[in-house]
Amino acid sequence: MQFPTPLIPATLIKRYKRFLADCRLEDGREVTAHCANPGSMMGLAEPGMRIWLEPNDDPKKKLKYGWRLVEHADGHFTGVDTSVPNRALKAALEAGKIAEFAAYSTLRAEVKYGENSRIDFLLSGDGLPDAYVEVKSVTLSRQPGLAEFPDSVTARGAKHLRELANMADAGHRAVMLYLVQRTDCTGFQLASDIDPTYAAEFDAAQARGVERLVIGTQITPDGVEVGHPFAG
Repeated sequence: MQFPTPLIPATLIKRYKRFLADCRLEDGREVTAHCANPGSMMGLAEPGMRIWLEPNDDPKKKLKYGWRLVEHADGHFTGVDTSVPNRALKAALEAGKIAEFAAYSTLRAEVKYGENSRIDFLLSGDGLPDAYVEVKSVTLSRQPGLAEFPDSVTARGAKHLRELANMADAGHRAVMLYLVQRTDCTGFQLASDIDPTYAAEFDAAQARGVERLVIGTQITPDGVEVGHPFAG
């Protein structure tokens, strides 16, 4: 999945009010960018970081830049836009690139289910149980090579696990898919010290039949492509 508009490099001045970031472009201009990430962004919002912005000329948007990537000193990238994983994953699913779902012929997004919830993807196919797939964007890494989720307490995430477990109880496939938006990690684990409740809910959901799938991504300023399953 390519970015609709070519990204441009910048330096982060500060992130504030969760969804705003002041940045300095390479020509010295200071601009405010939209940060499409409600999480803590632990380790990804330090002043002075090299980042990549997507400019836009949409008159409906107040901010003319969107923050898409962090570039690390070793040449690796982290995607910080939480809307990107679902778009990239949808393209991969439609192209049959995810082996675990390649047999499914129909894909629907944002389908209502459970108690006032929407599943990210609902897949169906002849002779197959419906597959309810919930996607979480993973950007935290506190140890070299290890990605973790979540980066802050997430009551909403715990609710999604309970909803998935209910689908498994009903005889459907229920999949918790963690999409790692970092190119510097090869392993994954839950950050149980950050949110022990979420970790406990995950264990309970898995015991009831919820599947866990961790998928990596290839990220550059040109775009994001869904990669291979992770260890851990």
